[in-house]
Amino acid sequence: MEMHWATAWESIADVIPDAPAVTNGDVTRTWFEYQERAARVAGAYDAAGLGAGSKIGLYLYNSNEYLEAQFGAFKVRGVPVNVNYRYLDDELWYLLDNSDAEGLVFHTSLADRVSRVADRLPKLKLLIEVDDGGEHHIDGALAYADVIADNEPMPPIKRYEDDIYMLYTGGTTGMPKGVMYDIGAITRFFCQLAFGSMGVAAPENAEELAPLTAHVHAQGAATVSITGAPLMHGTGLWLGAMMHHLAGAHVITLTSRSLDADELLTAMQRHGVTHNTIVGDSFSKPIIRAMQAAIERGQPYDTSALKMIVSSGVMWTTEVKEQLLDLVPQAILFDAIGSSEGSMGNQVTMRGVRNETAKFAASPTTRVFKHDDTEVVPGSGEIGMVAAGGMVPLGYFKDPERSAVTFRTINGVRYSFPGDLAQLDVDGNLILLGRGSQVINSGGEKIYPEEVEEAIKRIDGVVDCLVVGVDDEKFGQAATAVASLAYGASVTEAEAIASVKTQLASFKAPKRVVWVDQVPRSPNGKADYKVARQIAVDALTD
Repeated sequence: MEMHWATAWESIADVIPDAPAVTNGDVTRTWFEYQERAARVAGAYDAAGLGAGSKIGLYLYNSNEYLEAQFGAFKVRGVPVNVNYRYLDDELWYLLDNSDAEGLVFHTSLADRVSRVADRLPKLKLLIEVDDGGEHHIDGALAYADVIADNEPMPPIKRYEDDIYMLYTGGTTGMPKGVMYDIGAITRFFCQLAFGSMGVAAPENAEELAPLTAHVHAQGAATVSITGAPLMHGTGLWLGAMMHHLAGAHVITLTSRSLDADELLTAMQRHGVTHNTIVGDSFSKPIIRAMQAAIERGQPYDTSALKMIVSSGVMWTTEVKEQLLDLVPQAILFDAIGSSEGSMGNQVTMRGVRNETAKFAASPTTRVFKHDDTEVVPGSGEIGMVAAGGMVPLGYFKDPERSAVTFRTINGVRYSFPGDLAQLDVDGNLILLGRGSQVINSGGEKIYPEEVEEAIKRIDGVVDCLVVGVDDEKFGQAATAVASLAYGASVTEAEAIASVKTQLASFKAPKRVVWVDQVPRSPNGKADYKVARQIAVDALTD
């Protein structure tokens, strides 16, 4: 038996058919239903000529249909392609064209955008609409409900571990890129994480997966996972859904199109959620506020089943973690540092265990290299580029030049260089400084935005902050903060700058602070420095 997403999930559906697999709002599908509906979608793909290697775009909000359509793609040995639901016409066209998409599954509320680009995508063979109340329907597109009703479940086929799996980056540092993996390697990697998150030894081979999953369920120890993050990004998709499904989990998604903390907490209480996937402070803070408000109303949420909160991709500050642990003291907070291109390290926080923000235990395969490819010495204070070893992607789809820069072999070992700068403390822990592309060079001094952002977010009344470099005649670049305040809070620019100077060297303090209603971030909580920089430039030139 091959280690492959579809084959693994099929084997799990065989041994726990009546257990819940996916829930969105009030709709729950059992593992039998999940597998069968995915097989019917696979039948539609197959009938349209989509098979091994075919790229199938998923232009969908969080939903059961997202996971079913993805499962169906894996069944035919296809390559599901995550598409940002915020993309407008040109962005949508670029990604579907770049990925060579032959199929597209989309919500009807997004159909108007699809209709304007479909004629420019000659490789598209199949369009499937998922009804979410949108009025626009495209001629020739199949209704998802009809696909389920009209197609017989496609029987399982032989699959291979060297099939390609691909996840598109968010495009925050350039145009989105398809990061390619061997499907066997990535399935095996996440299988180990899934069982590890339950404190259970992972199966040694694919044949042991289903029996071990059945045993976990029989012991009443199965995972119930909820993600507030969007499935269109790796954090929500990998850590919130796909990983846990490899251990037969019940995966819950929310109906709200942006984070609704009360919906999340209500679902956690209702389903006895054990694992919650979030995105750093930007998700934690509204969750904390909602929990505190419920306590004040005398109707606290029951989160007693919660064992672990996982975050990846953005800053999760120590102070915010401690506030969460005051509310869910039994939970383990797992802060993973990584990207679509690889995993680099983690920080585990529990009640009574305090860690520094942005300091992570490096994975055994992680290294930090200087510009001459020699390693940074722990405790030296030297700065280098983080290199992730272990499960390294094959490369970027149709981009050999960027692949050669990002994925390199040093001393016979292949590494991924996502672009993060770091130091190593005397114990070998990673002190993350941020992306090299965001470093601000001000008056000859290098300023790392995340360090300044953390200082500003400690100020009472500040909700969120990004720091960018704006061209300046005197300094070359002037550090400028784009920050937002809590409702009713009052913090002046001078107060914010003065506060940073009490926490960091004075040259790191922003020269200016621009107050906004909401700091620009993508739906998965990641910083949108491009938009933040434009906001700063516009504000300072008015």
